[in-house]
Amino acid sequence: MTRRLFWLAMGITIGALIVRKLSAAAQRLTPRGLAESIGTGLTDLSISIRDFTTEVREAMHEREAELREGTGLDGQIGRIEQGQPSIVVRPVGEQP
Repeated sequence: MTRRLFWLAMGITIGALIVRKLSAAAQRLTPRGLAESIGTGLTDLSISIRDFTTEVREAMHEREAELREGTGLDGQIGRIEQGQPSIVVRPVGEQP
């Protein structure tokens, strides 16, 4: 008798779990469920794209700063201090 009750309870439990899983799967396959899945996927995709473009922009600005510094386009190489002449004129024959 106890054995029969055990297996009856086990069957009811397994049946309930299967029904819940199938109901959830059926809900996902309805038009509303599919729309929610697609909406969530597109939202995640747009967030990923936004994060990627932000990282690319930051890397681009860092690299541009490195290139400007290396090529002297940042105004640091050959900067003329205020009060210094921009062209030094020396008489002919005078060595620097």
